[in-house]
Amino acid sequence: MTELADQGVTIEVERAQLSLSTAAARNLATTTKSVPQMQGITSRWLLKLLPWVQADGGAYRVNRRLSYAVGDGRVTFTNVGADVRVIPEELCELPLLRGYTDHSVLSALASRFEQREYQPGDVIAEAGRPADEVYLIAHGKVNKIGAGEYGDETVLGTLADGAYFGEQVLSGEDAGAWDYTVKAVTPVTVLALRSQALREMNGHSESLRAHIAQVLAGAGRPQNDHGEAEISLSAGHEGEHDLPGTFVDYELEPREYELSVAQTVLRVHSRVADLYNKPMDQIEQQLRLTIEALREAQEHELINNREFGLLHNADLKQRIHTRSGPPTPDDLDELLSTVWKDPGFFLAHPRAIAAFGRECSKRGLYPSSVDIGGHRLPAWRGIPIYPCNKIGVSATRTSSILLMRTGQDAQGVIGLHQTGLPDEYEPGLNVRFMGINEKAVISYLVSAYYSAAVLVPDALGVLDNVEIGREG
Repeated sequence: MTELADQGVTIEVERAQLSLSTAAARNLATTTKSVPQMQGITSRWLLKLLPWVQADGGAYRVNRRLSYAVGDGRVTFTNVGADVRVIPEELCELPLLRGYTDHSVLSALASRFEQREYQPGDVIAEAGRPADEVYLIAHGKVNKIGAGEYGDETVLGTLADGAYFGEQVLSGEDAGAWDYTVKAVTPVTVLALRSQALREMNGHSESLRAHIAQVLAGAGRPQNDHGEAEISLSAGHEGEHDLPGTFVDYELEPREYELSVAQTVLRVHSRVADLYNKPMDQIEQQLRLTIEALREAQEHELINNREFGLLHNADLKQRIHTRSGPPTPDDLDELLSTVWKDPGFFLAHPRAIAAFGRECSKRGLYPSSVDIGGHRLPAWRGIPIYPCNKIGVSATRTSSILLMRTGQDAQGVIGLHQTGLPDEYEPGLNVRFMGINEKAVISYLVSAYYSAAVLVPDALGVLDNVEIGREG
């Protein structure tokens, strides 16, 4: 291009093109393409780390020794998913029921407790209102708030998992009003028994009414430190002593885990499959991304499903709270004490891992890292911390950190699937041709079958209400 200046006027003259332009050349060139990308694909460490056990018949039964813990001053609960129930014999922890032995009445009484959920800041019982309910704290932390020495509001005490309040209602007499307010500090699950339900039970059971009137005290059945029925043994003796007889009692209704499923119908038009199949197989790419999405959903369910997800199936005694909010080295040490028998790995949201790193930096600590298949991962006490974005972050910016032991031989956490399925594409996943409809659309049913089981309670620990940082 040439510019000519004539009396202040600029004239542009276009030069002739001497070669083929790149824009035109691209019409003859072969384009190098990537396979379809998908931002939702993650490392899915949990699926890789869980040992997968064959579940023939679509179900897996976990047999355990009979377990009940009476006499430790704390009420024990059982949970199937998010459904929490009090163990009937554990009601004997309430002072006025100590020593009561009628199992049928205790079972009927336990069935009358109502499960309630409260969020931080919610008032469970308010000072001045009638005290007409017994509360058992299944999970969470609450504060008892009342008047201090100088008339100001103060925290009179903190109650957590296994504690109770309002037990005076069991006397059957007018318990008056609450002397304090009970407010939730963390998300709380409580079981509540109305005084009306108790009066109905008294009307049906003379023995219960007589026992409450006499305020008897009794002892629980022999048990070991884990609440299991004790096995009588003799050790350290000499001579011909009479040896005790014993047997190992089992749970009468063991937990069964049924395989869950993630499914979808993949549809591909026959014209696409016929004409646009090079250089990449259209059905193969559609199927690849669909399976990736199913596997992501599978990991999400293994953590969050209310029936078998790890967050909901952790034993209530294995759930602990942070000391101050953010995850500190002290908190992770406390979590290690819940799964102290050969812990395998931590699992945490990436933001929770970052929050832990900040707390370590504040203390001048620099945790080591470990090499896992070429990946450098943070570790604490030599236990790797794996990232998992399926562990949720609440609206108040809190999350959870899991610690687990895995494997059948270690009585740990296991994954469940079934292999050998018809039209199996991957272990536990099959792709079945469903036909071609009148619109020439090909359909495939894609199904993934899975579940998870916690073989013994101390195989899984959860650090709850982990504060990952405040905005601003």
